[in-house]
Amino acid sequence: MSKSKRKTHRANQASAQNIRIAPRKARIVIDLVRNRPVEEALQILQFTPKKAAPLVANLIESAIHNVMNSEELDWDTDDLYVAQAYVNEGPTLRRFMPRAQGRATRINKRTSQITVVLQPRV
Repeated sequence: MSKSKRKTHRANQASAQNIRIAPRKARIVIDLVRNRPVEEALQILQFTPKKAAPLVANLIESAIHNVMNSEELDWDTDDLYVAQAYVNEGPTLRRFMPRAQGRATRINKRTSQITVVLQPRV
């Protein structure tokens, strides 16, 4: 019993690679805008006091512009909503911090890969 998936064109999505924010923290913001109309999602992000909020807002705006500039998609931008939004883990930068008695501990500086897919409401 597989769900029928809508076609996703490259034109109706936007992604950002290797963003210097931990995926766990970015998922908190992504969960706020998933399955919401794009105008509502942008308003929510405008008043969200998280580091990832402006990054996700720029990504949604980029996806809107991708739809507007696409020749194969004839969608009205007022009907768009965030159909899919997910965060994957990117490469981790490993740094070492000196500790007492000659020891060192590893610090993981995590990166994220954020993807937003827009679809029109039917």
